Amino acid sequence: MERWPEAVYTYIKELTLFDDPVLRKMEARAKNENFPIVGPATGAWLYFFTRLTGAKRVFEMGSGFGYSTWYFAAALRDNGGGEVVHTVWDAELSEEAKIWLEKANLLGTCDFQVSESTLALEAADPGIDLIFMDIDKEGYLDALPSIKRKLRPGGLLLVDNMLRDGNVINAKDQSEGTKVVRKLNQYLSDSPDWEYVLNPIRDGLGIARLVG
Repeated sequence: MERWPEAVYTYIKELTLFDDPVLRKMEARAKNENFPIVGPATGAWLYFFTRLTGAKRVFEMGSGFGYSTWYFAAALRDNGGGEVVHTVWDAELSEEAKIWLEKANLLGTCDFQVSESTLALEAADPGIDLIFMDIDKEGYLDALPSIKRKLRPGGLLLVDNMLRDGNVINAKDQSEGTKVVRKLNQYLSDSPDWEYVLNPIRDGLGIARLVG
């Protein structure tokens, strides 16, 4: 798949860097251990969508060691308060995320839950302003009914990895994760319940507004 030169992405990243040494350390941790994170360019979108919608309630489905949580928590702080729910299966990752967010002075806007993300979402009260999904790609479609029930009308769903490294248009890629992502892209585009755009930043950020 044709891409912009890496220098263009570096240019974008430099324009969207947030001045927090904690983020730089989290990025170094991810690079050193090959741990997947959304990265600074996508992270900026998470922050700005949270700010633009005036969100008070954010729910993360799949939160890793808290890198993406930083952007939501910072935006909620700058919105005047709120809560982001950080969910992971791994208790050690949850504890690590608490340490990072405490170092960033953002712990007060975070709720940490060790759980399968869809089960945690089902237990949440409806009326959530923004949901971010970054779970196993095979589970994207199955999670959508829960997301629709819990998101407020006009709320946003953000979905990571919606280009699958370009393989959404590679007919040879028939892996289950890629097939599910293709189906979800098409469904969100066609459904009258959603207004959908696909942002090509990094590995594709799906942006869906629940009509209502």
